[in-house]
Amino acid sequence: MKFTVKKEILLEALNKVSKALSTKNVIPVLAGIKFLLTKKKLTLTASDNDITIQTFIPCEDEEIISVKEEGSIIIQGKYILDIVKKLPDDYINIEVVDELKILIYTENSEFNLNGISEKEYPNIELNESKNHIELSPVVLKEIVNQTAFATSFDENKAILNGINFNVSGNILECNATDSYRLARKVVKLEKESSENQNIVIPSRNLVEFTRIINDSEDKIEIHIFNNKILFKYQNLLFQSRLINGTYPNTSNLLPSDSLVKLHLNINDFYDVVDRVSILTSDKDKNIVTLETEGNKLLMKSSSVEVGRVEEKMQITKDNDMDIKISFSARYMMEALKSFSTETVELSFVGEIKPILLKSSEDETLTQLVLPIRTY
Repeated sequence: MKFTVKKEILLEALNKVSKALSTKNVIPVLAGIKFLLTKKKLTLTASDNDITIQTFIPCEDEEIISVKEEGSIIIQGKYILDIVKKLPDDYINIEVVDELKILIYTENSEFNLNGISEKEYPNIELNESKNHIELSPVVLKEIVNQTAFATSFDENKAILNGINFNVSGNILECNATDSYRLARKVVKLEKESSENQNIVIPSRNLVEFTRIINDSEDKIEIHIFNNKILFKYQNLLFQSRLINGTYPNTSNLLPSDSLVKLHLNINDFYDVVDRVSILTSDKDKNIVTLETEGNKLLMKSSSVEVGRVEEKMQITKDNDMDIKISFSARYMMEALKSFSTETVELSFVGEIKPILLKSSEDETLTQLVLPIRTY
Protein backbone atom coordinates (compact mmCIF):
# COMPACT_ATOMS: atom_id res chain seq x y z
CA MET A 1 0.00 0.00 0.00
CA LYS A 2 1.39 3.38 -0.97
CA PHE A 3 -0.33 6.74 -1.42
CA THR A 4 -0.07 10.50 -0.95
CA VAL A 5 -3.05 12.30 0.58
CA LYS A 6 -4.05 15.86 1.46
CA LYS A 7 -3.63 16.22 5.22
CA GLU A 8 -6.92 18.01 5.97
CA ILE A 9 -8.97 15.41 4.07
CA LEU A 10 -7.29 12.47 5.85
CA LEU A 11 -7.60 14.20 9.23
CA GLU A 12 -11.33 14.78 8.72
CA ALA A 13 -11.83 11.07 7.92
CA LEU A 14 -9.68 9.97 10.89
CA ASN A 15 -11.60 12.24 13.27
CA LYS A 16 -14.86 10.61 12.20
CA VAL A 17 -13.84 6.95 12.51
CA SER A 18 -11.76 7.46 15.67
CA LYS A 19 -15.02 7.96 17.62
CA ALA A 20 -15.46 4.18 17.38
CA LEU A 21 -11.96 3.27 18.58
CA SER A 22 -11.89 0.92 21.52
CA THR A 23 -9.94 1.99 24.60
CA LYS A 24 -10.99 -0.79 26.99
CA ASN A 25 -11.50 -3.66 24.58
CA VAL A 26 -9.62 -6.87 25.21
CA ILE A 27 -9.11 -7.31 21.46
CA PRO A 28 -5.97 -5.21 20.68
CA VAL A 29 -6.78 -5.01 16.97
CA LEU A 30 -9.88 -2.89 17.78
CA ALA A 31 -7.60 -0.07 18.96
CA GLY A 32 -6.57 0.24 15.31
CA ILE A 33 -8.04 1.79 12.18
CA LYS A 34 -8.33 -0.43 9.13
CA PHE A 35 -7.00 1.21 5.93
CA LEU A 36 -8.15 -0.39 2.67
CA LEU A 37 -6.85 1.26 -0.50
CA THR A 38 -8.04 0.51 -4.03
CA LYS A 39 -7.73 2.52 -7.23
CA LYS A 40 -11.26 3.84 -6.58
CA LYS A 41 -11.16 4.83 -2.88
CA LEU A 42 -9.40 4.75 0.49
CA THR A 43 -11.73 3.21 3.07
CA LEU A 44 -11.17 3.72 6.80
CA THR A 45 -12.96 1.53 9.37
CA ALA A 46 -12.98 1.54 13.19
CA SER A 47 -15.08 -0.48 15.61
CA ASP A 48 -15.40 -1.29 19.30
CA ASN A 49 -18.08 -3.99 18.75
CA ASP A 50 -20.71 -1.54 20.05
CA ILE A 51 -20.44 0.89 17.15
CA THR A 52 -18.68 0.67 13.80
CA ILE A 53 -17.81 3.75 11.73
CA GLN A 54 -16.63 3.59 8.14
CA THR A 55 -15.82 6.44 5.78
CA PHE A 56 -14.06 6.70 2.44
CA ILE A 57 -12.03 9.17 0.39
CA PRO A 58 -12.67 8.85 -3.37
CA CYS A 59 -9.51 8.54 -5.49
CA GLU A 60 -10.84 10.50 -8.47
CA ASP A 61 -8.93 13.72 -7.77
CA GLU A 62 -5.12 13.46 -7.60
CA GLU A 63 -5.06 16.84 -5.87
CA ILE A 64 -6.69 15.06 -2.89
CA ILE A 65 -5.21 11.55 -3.03
CA SER A 66 -2.71 9.89 -5.34
CA VAL A 67 -2.60 6.07 -5.33
CA LYS A 68 0.75 4.43 -6.04
CA GLU A 69 -0.02 0.91 -4.82
CA GLU A 70 -3.19 -0.77 -3.53
CA GLY A 71 -3.27 -2.67 -0.24
CA SER A 72 -4.57 -2.84 3.34
CA ILE A 73 -3.20 -2.54 6.87
CA ILE A 74 -4.38 -1.78 10.41
CA ILE A 75 -2.69 1.23 12.01
CA GLN A 76 -2.92 2.02 15.73
CA GLY A 77 -5.59 4.70 15.88
CA LYS A 78 -4.17 6.90 18.61
CA TYR A 79 -0.80 7.27 16.90
CA ILE A 80 -1.95 7.82 13.33
CA LEU A 81 -4.42 10.48 14.54
CA ASP A 82 -1.77 12.32 16.59
CA ILE A 83 0.81 12.14 13.80
CA VAL A 84 -1.53 13.47 11.09
CA LYS A 85 -2.85 16.17 13.43
CA LYS A 86 0.62 17.49 14.29
CA LEU A 87 2.38 17.29 10.94
CA PRO A 88 2.61 20.82 9.47
CA ASP A 89 2.66 19.76 5.79
CA ASP A 90 -0.27 19.98 3.36
CA TYR A 91 0.39 16.46 1.98
CA ILE A 92 1.30 13.21 3.78
CA ASN A 93 2.82 10.03 2.31
CA ILE A 94 1.86 6.65 3.76
CA GLU A 95 3.56 3.46 2.67
CA VAL A 96 3.59 -0.15 3.88
CA VAL A 97 7.02 -1.79 3.73
CA ASP A 98 7.91 -5.38 4.69
CA GLU A 99 4.16 -6.21 4.94
CA LEU A 100 3.62 -4.88 8.49
CA LYS A 101 5.87 -1.81 8.75
CA ILE A 102 4.23 1.54 8.07
CA LEU A 103 6.17 4.55 6.89
CA ILE A 104 4.51 7.95 7.33
CA TYR A 105 6.60 10.74 5.91
CA THR A 106 6.68 14.30 4.59
CA GLU A 107 9.54 16.44 3.33
CA ASN A 108 11.05 16.90 6.81
CA SER A 109 9.41 14.22 8.99
CA GLU A 110 9.43 10.44 9.04
CA PHE A 111 7.54 8.07 11.36
CA ASN A 112 7.90 4.29 11.42
CA LEU A 113 5.00 2.39 12.96
CA ASN A 114 4.27 -1.30 13.50
CA GLY A 115 1.06 -2.31 11.73
CA ILE A 116 -1.31 -5.24 12.18
CA SER A 117 -2.39 -7.57 9.38
CA GLU A 118 -5.94 -6.85 8.18
CA LYS A 119 -6.58 -10.61 8.40
CA GLU A 120 -6.76 -10.18 12.19
CA TYR A 121 -9.57 -7.63 11.92
CA PRO A 122 -13.03 -9.03 12.78
CA ASN A 123 -15.39 -9.53 9.87
CA ILE A 124 -17.85 -6.66 10.19
CA GLU A 125 -20.80 -6.59 7.81
CA LEU A 126 -22.22 -3.17 7.04
CA ASN A 127 -25.33 -4.32 5.19
CA GLU A 128 -28.13 -2.17 3.85
CA SER A 129 -31.77 -3.24 4.03
CA LYS A 130 -34.22 -3.17 1.11
CA ASN A 131 -36.61 -1.00 3.10
CA HIS A 132 -35.13 2.01 4.84
CA ILE A 133 -36.43 5.27 6.24
CA GLU A 134 -34.94 8.69 5.56
CA LEU A 135 -34.45 11.72 7.79
CA SER A 136 -32.68 15.03 7.32
CA PRO A 137 -29.62 15.59 9.57
CA VAL A 138 -31.35 18.62 11.12
CA VAL A 139 -34.39 16.54 12.14
CA LEU A 140 -32.30 13.69 13.59
CA LYS A 141 -30.22 16.15 15.61
CA GLU A 142 -33.43 17.74 16.88
CA ILE A 143 -34.80 14.34 17.94
CA VAL A 144 -31.60 13.50 19.85
CA ASN A 145 -31.29 16.95 21.47
CA GLN A 146 -34.90 16.87 22.64
CA THR A 147 -34.95 13.30 24.01
CA ALA A 148 -31.49 11.86 24.84
CA PHE A 149 -31.14 13.74 28.14
CA ALA A 150 -34.13 11.83 29.57
CA THR A 151 -32.60 8.36 29.11
CA SER A 152 -31.37 6.41 32.12
CA PHE A 153 -27.71 5.73 32.93
CA ASP A 154 -28.61 2.87 35.27
CA GLU A 155 -27.15 -0.33 33.75
CA ASN A 156 -29.74 -2.38 35.67
CA LYS A 157 -32.38 -0.71 33.48
CA ALA A 158 -30.62 -1.43 30.17
CA ILE A 159 -33.74 -0.94 28.03
CA LEU A 160 -34.04 2.65 29.36
CA ASN A 161 -30.43 3.45 28.34
CA GLY A 162 -31.69 4.01 24.79
CA ILE A 163 -34.11 6.05 22.71
CA ASN A 164 -37.14 4.13 21.47
CA PHE A 165 -37.79 4.57 17.73
CA ASN A 166 -41.30 3.44 16.81
CA VAL A 167 -42.06 3.59 13.07
CA SER A 168 -45.63 3.16 11.90
CA GLY A 169 -46.55 4.15 8.34
CA ASN A 170 -45.19 7.67 7.86
CA ILE A 171 -44.96 8.46 11.60
CA LEU A 172 -41.78 8.12 13.66
CA GLU A 173 -42.36 8.36 17.41
CA CYS A 174 -39.26 8.69 19.60
CA ASN A 175 -39.42 8.17 23.37
CA ALA A 176 -36.85 8.46 26.16
CA THR A 177 -37.47 7.88 29.86
CA ASP A 178 -35.57 7.10 33.05
CA SER A 179 -38.80 6.34 35.01
CA TYR A 180 -38.91 9.85 36.52
CA ARG A 181 -39.53 11.82 33.31
CA LEU A 182 -40.43 11.25 29.68
CA ALA A 183 -39.42 13.01 26.47
CA ARG A 184 -41.44 12.30 23.32
CA LYS A 185 -40.83 13.61 19.79
CA VAL A 186 -43.13 12.74 16.90
CA VAL A 187 -41.89 13.24 13.34
CA LYS A 188 -43.73 12.84 10.04
CA LEU A 189 -41.63 10.93 7.49
CA GLU A 190 -41.55 12.03 3.87
CA LYS A 191 -41.92 8.43 2.67
CA GLU A 192 -44.18 5.86 4.26
CA SER A 193 -42.38 2.86 5.75
CA SER A 194 -43.45 -0.48 4.28
CA GLU A 195 -43.13 -2.19 7.67
CA ASN A 196 -43.60 -1.13 11.28
CA GLN A 197 -40.49 -1.04 13.48
CA ASN A 198 -40.09 -0.77 17.24
CA ILE A 199 -36.44 -0.59 18.33
CA VAL A 200 -34.24 0.87 21.08
CA ILE A 201 -30.96 2.57 20.08
CA PRO A 202 -28.34 3.28 22.79
CA SER A 203 -28.61 7.05 23.31
CA ARG A 204 -24.82 7.41 23.74
CA ASN A 205 -24.31 6.00 20.23
CA LEU A 206 -26.97 8.25 18.71
CA VAL A 207 -25.43 11.33 20.34
CA GLU A 208 -22.02 10.29 18.94
CA PHE A 209 -23.45 9.96 15.42
CA THR A 210 -25.10 13.40 15.50
CA ARG A 211 -21.77 14.95 16.54
CA ILE A 212 -19.99 13.80 13.38
CA ILE A 213 -22.60 14.80 10.79
CA ASN A 214 -23.20 18.27 9.38
CA ASP A 215 -26.45 20.06 8.54
CA SER A 216 -26.39 19.53 4.78
CA GLU A 217 -29.50 18.87 2.69
CA ASP A 218 -28.41 15.27 2.06
CA LYS A 219 -30.72 12.73 3.64
CA ILE A 220 -29.67 10.12 6.20
CA GLU A 221 -30.71 6.59 5.25
CA ILE A 222 -31.67 4.49 8.28
CA HIS A 223 -31.44 0.72 7.77
CA ILE A 224 -32.97 -1.31 10.62
CA PHE A 225 -32.19 -4.97 11.40
CA ASN A 226 -33.04 -7.34 14.28
CA ASN A 227 -29.99 -6.51 16.38
CA LYS A 228 -28.36 -3.51 14.70
CA ILE A 229 -29.05 -0.24 12.91
CA LEU A 230 -27.06 1.34 10.08
CA PHE A 231 -27.01 5.07 9.29
CA LYS A 232 -25.78 5.96 5.81
CA TYR A 233 -24.93 9.61 5.22
CA GLN A 234 -22.77 11.05 2.44
CA ASN A 235 -19.54 8.97 2.50
CA LEU A 236 -20.13 7.77 6.05
CA LEU A 237 -21.54 4.52 7.44
CA PHE A 238 -22.34 4.39 11.17
CA GLN A 239 -23.56 1.09 12.63
CA SER A 240 -24.78 0.59 16.19
CA ARG A 241 -26.04 -2.39 18.14
CA LEU A 242 -29.64 -2.25 19.35
CA ILE A 243 -30.74 -2.86 22.94
CA ASN A 244 -32.65 -6.12 23.30
CA GLY A 245 -35.95 -6.15 25.13
CA THR A 246 -39.41 -4.60 25.05
CA TYR A 247 -39.62 -0.87 25.65
CA PRO A 248 -42.33 0.08 28.17
CA ASN A 249 -45.58 1.49 26.83
CA THR A 250 -45.11 5.15 27.71
CA SER A 251 -48.42 6.34 26.23
CA ASN A 252 -50.33 5.46 29.41
CA LEU A 253 -48.07 7.84 31.37
CA LEU A 254 -49.43 10.86 29.49
CA PRO A 255 -52.49 12.33 31.27
CA SER A 256 -55.46 12.81 28.96
CA ASP A 257 -57.11 15.54 31.05
CA SER A 258 -55.98 18.38 33.31
CA LEU A 259 -57.25 20.38 36.28
CA VAL A 260 -55.38 23.54 35.40
CA LYS A 261 -53.00 24.76 32.67
CA LEU A 262 -50.38 27.47 33.07
CA HIS A 263 -49.02 29.44 30.11
CA LEU A 264 -45.48 30.68 30.70
CA ASN A 265 -42.57 32.36 28.95
CA ILE A 266 -39.93 29.60 28.83
CA ASN A 267 -36.89 31.79 29.48
CA ASP A 268 -38.51 33.62 32.42
CA PHE A 269 -39.74 30.40 34.04
CA TYR A 270 -36.39 28.65 33.45
CA ASP A 271 -34.54 31.52 35.16
CA VAL A 272 -36.90 31.46 38.16
CA VAL A 273 -36.49 27.68 38.63
CA ASP A 274 -32.73 28.06 38.21
CA ARG A 275 -32.46 30.75 40.90
CA VAL A 276 -34.77 28.99 43.35
CA SER A 277 -32.77 25.76 43.02
CA ILE A 278 -29.62 27.51 44.33
CA LEU A 279 -30.63 26.88 47.96
CA THR A 280 -31.80 23.28 47.61
CA SER A 281 -29.92 20.90 49.87
CA ASP A 282 -29.85 17.83 47.62
CA LYS A 283 -28.05 18.80 44.41
CA ASP A 284 -29.17 15.60 42.72
CA LYS A 285 -32.90 15.87 43.33
CA ASN A 286 -32.86 19.65 44.06
CA ILE A 287 -36.55 19.76 44.96
CA VAL A 288 -38.46 23.02 44.46
CA THR A 289 -42.13 23.78 45.11
CA LEU A 290 -44.48 25.52 42.69
CA GLU A 291 -47.61 27.20 43.99
CA THR A 292 -50.22 29.38 42.29
CA GLU A 293 -52.24 32.22 43.82
CA GLY A 294 -54.58 33.60 41.17
CA ASN A 295 -52.39 34.89 38.33
CA LYS A 296 -49.23 34.74 40.43
CA LEU A 297 -46.77 31.89 40.50
CA LEU A 298 -44.72 31.28 43.65
CA MET A 299 -41.56 29.20 43.46
CA LYS A 300 -39.96 28.15 46.75
CA SER A 301 -37.16 26.03 48.09
CA SER A 302 -35.51 25.66 51.46
CA SER A 303 -32.66 23.93 53.19
CA VAL A 304 -32.22 23.58 56.95
CA GLU A 305 -28.47 24.18 56.59
CA VAL A 306 -28.58 27.01 54.04
CA GLY A 307 -31.85 28.97 54.20
CA ARG A 308 -34.93 29.56 52.07
CA VAL A 309 -35.87 31.37 48.87
CA GLU A 310 -39.14 32.50 47.28
CA GLU A 311 -39.73 34.04 43.84
CA LYS A 312 -42.90 35.33 42.17
CA MET A 313 -43.86 35.74 38.53
CA GLN A 314 -46.99 36.66 36.57
CA ILE A 315 -48.69 33.82 34.68
CA THR A 316 -51.77 33.08 32.58
CA LYS A 317 -54.08 30.27 33.73
CA ASP A 318 -56.97 28.61 31.94
CA ASN A 319 -59.19 28.60 35.09
CA ASP A 320 -59.31 29.81 38.71
CA MET A 321 -58.07 26.60 40.30
CA ASP A 322 -54.79 26.82 42.26
CA ILE A 323 -52.15 24.13 42.44
CA LYS A 324 -49.24 23.26 44.74
CA ILE A 325 -46.68 20.72 43.56
CA SER A 326 -42.99 19.82 44.11
CA PHE A 327 -40.54 18.51 41.52
CA SER A 328 -36.86 18.21 40.63
CA ALA A 329 -35.54 21.58 39.40
CA ARG A 330 -32.93 19.84 37.24
CA TYR A 331 -35.51 17.66 35.49
CA MET A 332 -37.78 20.65 34.89
CA MET A 333 -34.93 22.81 33.54
CA GLU A 334 -33.73 20.05 31.17
CA ALA A 335 -37.29 19.60 29.90
CA LEU A 336 -37.68 23.37 29.34
CA LYS A 337 -34.31 23.58 27.57
CA SER A 338 -35.49 21.03 24.96
CA PHE A 339 -38.08 23.48 23.58
CA SER A 340 -37.00 25.95 20.91
CA THR A 341 -40.20 27.97 21.38
CA GLU A 342 -40.91 31.13 23.40
CA THR A 343 -43.79 29.79 25.47
CA VAL A 344 -44.71 26.56 27.19
CA GLU A 345 -47.93 25.16 28.60
CA LEU A 346 -47.76 23.25 31.92
CA SER A 347 -50.72 20.92 32.55
CA PHE A 348 -51.45 19.70 36.08
CA VAL A 349 -53.76 16.84 37.05
CA GLY A 350 -52.97 16.88 40.79
CA GLU A 351 -50.21 17.10 43.39
CA ILE A 352 -48.96 13.57 42.78
CA LYS A 353 -49.74 13.27 39.08
CA PRO A 354 -47.23 13.90 36.24
CA ILE A 355 -46.68 17.46 34.97
CA LEU A 356 -47.10 17.70 31.19
CA LEU A 357 -45.14 20.27 29.16
CA LYS A 358 -46.23 21.19 25.63
CA SER A 359 -46.05 24.19 23.32
CA SER A 360 -48.66 25.35 20.82
CA GLU A 361 -45.73 26.54 18.66
CA ASP A 362 -44.32 22.99 18.36
CA GLU A 363 -46.85 20.19 18.74
CA THR A 364 -44.29 17.49 17.85
CA LEU A 365 -42.65 17.65 21.30
CA THR A 366 -44.01 16.51 24.67
CA GLN A 367 -42.14 16.49 27.99
CA LEU A 368 -43.35 14.92 31.21
CA VAL A 369 -41.89 15.37 34.71
CA LEU A 370 -43.02 13.35 37.72
CA PRO A 371 -43.70 15.29 40.94
CA ILE A 372 -41.89 14.50 44.20
CA ARG A 373 -43.69 14.03 47.50
CA THR A 374 -42.31 16.34 50.16
CA TYR A 375 -44.25 14.87 53.10
